[in-house]
Amino acid sequence: MSTTLNLLIISATIFGLWGGAHWVVESASKIAKKLGISELVIGLTIVAFATSAPEFAVTVSAAMAGKMAISVGNVVGSNIFNLGIILGLVAVFGVVKTNELIVYRDASLLVITGLLLVLFFYDLVLSPFEGIILVLTLASYVIFLIRSKASSDEEIPEGDFRWTDSLLLVVGVTLIIGSAHFLVTSASEIAREYGISEWMIGITIVAAGTSVPELATSLVALLKGKYGLSIGNLIGSDLFNMLGVLGTASIIRSLTISQSDYYSLLILAAYLAFLFIFMRTKWRISKIEGGIILLIALFRWWVVSVL
Repeated sequence: MSTTLNLLIISATIFGLWGGAHWVVESASKIAKKLGISELVIGLTIVAFATSAPEFAVTVSAAMAGKMAISVGNVVGSNIFNLGIILGLVAVFGVVKTNELIVYRDASLLVITGLLLVLFFYDLVLSPFEGIILVLTLASYVIFLIRSKASSDEEIPEGDFRWTDSLLLVVGVTLIIGSAHFLVTSASEIAREYGISEWMIGITIVAAGTSVPELATSLVALLKGKYGLSIGNLIGSDLFNMLGVLGTASIIRSLTISQSDYYSLLILAAYLAFLFIFMRTKWRISKIEGGIILLIALFRWWVVSVL
């Protein structure tokens, strides 16, 4: 298959991922509200899971195909994109407000998860047993959120529930999974043809493409002044990526990485701790801090790509 055709396929799959995730987000949110789930729980669970569906599909698909570099690299790259580039852009255009709940409960779990990955990947392998621990941690977090019945002033823009939303949810998930399959295939062929490492492809093209749903959700929230929803969605998505996506993928097949890949995980853990400090300071992320986050993310992305 020619490079041009593969690039066209990648472009088409990115649109497919965005369209499918948009439908999933809209329908899942309406279904959740129909069931009486609070706005904060929707943002940190239903919406976060839906916008993480592309990462889940790509990472699991890559793991089943034995493409470990893309499998892990996609999650690392997506987290760079989510909490660096997207969050930085949102903060630059409008101050992102935080609070004790989202910092000490949700952001702190992000830091702990980053440290867990550093510990589990110390031998350069994420075993099925370690994957089970990650998945159980995510399940405990979700159960805690639901039982806490947390509320928030942030609202997800949506209409009333209709029976077609259930069908739309199935169609959206199907589109996401199909697009993810072709994205991994085309990206891998380009990597092989030009001698580019699959890790490089995973943290750039694939990661950016699968982060489009988070970008779209955050931009919509930004335009409507819902800055809290933006950061909540991004934190929730990254938790699902690191705990649910990598955990599930490693249960299917042990994930093996190189030493340079491990260094990128160390950078990720340090970055999460740094971001936690920014979120805690004055309970907000200012425009200047947003610019700093954006620049650090771009620099970090470049460093990871050349490791």
